[in-house]
Amino acid sequence: MERVGVAIIGAGAAGLSLADRLCATGPRSLTVRLIDAPPGPLRPPRRTWCFWESGAGRYDAAVTRSWSKLRVHSPQGAAFDDCIEPLRYKMIRSDDFERLMSRRLPEHPGFTQREGTVERIDDAADGARVHLRTSDGKQESLSARWVFDSRPLKSLPAARTTLLQHFHGWFIRTEQPVFDPARVELMDFRTPQPRSGLAFFYALPTSRHTALVEYTQFSPAVLRQQEYGRALQAYIRQVLGVGTFDIQETESGVIPMTDARFARRSAPSVFRIGAAGGATRPSTGYTFATIQRQTDAMARALAQGRAPAPPRPHSRRSQAMDAVFLNGLAHGRLDGSEFFTRLFSRVRMAHLLRFLDGDTTLLQDIAIGLHTPIGPMLRSTMELPTRRRRPSPRA
Repeated sequence: MERVGVAIIGAGAAGLSLADRLCATGPRSLTVRLIDAPPGPLRPPRRTWCFWESGAGRYDAAVTRSWSKLRVHSPQGAAFDDCIEPLRYKMIRSDDFERLMSRRLPEHPGFTQREGTVERIDDAADGARVHLRTSDGKQESLSARWVFDSRPLKSLPAARTTLLQHFHGWFIRTEQPVFDPARVELMDFRTPQPRSGLAFFYALPTSRHTALVEYTQFSPAVLRQQEYGRALQAYIRQVLGVGTFDIQETESGVIPMTDARFARRSAPSVFRIGAAGGATRPSTGYTFATIQRQTDAMARALAQGRAPAPPRPHSRRSQAMDAVFLNGLAHGRLDGSEFFTRLFSRVRMAHLLRFLDGDTTLLQDIAIGLHTPIGPMLRSTMELPTRRRRPSPRA
């Protein structure tokens, strides 16, 4: 049986990022096997990941575009603009990230990548055994000291509140120069709101004529495909005033927004990483930056001879605040569009982004909280302990 130091299951953002960090910081003798699902339903679809950071970043070679200016539109049409320098809001497409990793990872002598479907992982005295079926139908087993599993969970852990962030976006090209390539439309609430949750548009311009325009809802259930299309058509034509445009590509996705407690360790030598390990920020759905913090910490731990357990993705204080927000939004106590409009119109956007990264102090968090609807937030806080954690029917 082949033995490696590290086996990583899944070649999405979490798996590739961890492999990259391990190959960069670990000893050249470290053997890393990345197991990617064969083309088909088990492989994640193409994605666009957004995050923010100060200055040059580790993955700038894969960044499609970055911006220093953000805008939020209220439901009534008021625009709130801000510059987030020294931060940059960055956009990476999964294809570009994979191409960068395909050039970078093979430089490490101990790295190998293999296609296969992992069927089970068994605990072992010297680590774990990974049993997989290769793309040509053969069964193989692999022994590893440490295993990192990024596969999506079959069901979510029990939670008091679970909403879905579901979205559908179009990469469009317009005849007229309608976009400002220097500014991101972070949240545009000029669209009908659902009875429970919120809806907004998101526009990432890459030139005067091209942009990713995305319709997003936070709500209990997804929509029919044609409903996303109608919303996008109405927004692009009636709100943006675009006459003729071509749809070049599309993307869709569903992200659970939940106060569930995710297990980061499933066996003594097996860890869950990425969204499966709770890296998604419950109140926003952002995941990529948390993955980078966790994978960097895991790689450094392994290089120092410590167990490479993923650190807590979000602080207890951040998780508590997110739980209050989700409870209020799910049960109608908070008007989501009003909530975010108040925040982005009264707090510097760079400060809010640091808050979403958990990079603010308790006093700073309290100051931000004073700009939210205090009454509904207090009622949501008081009600939250009375709600039982219940299993979720889906991940």
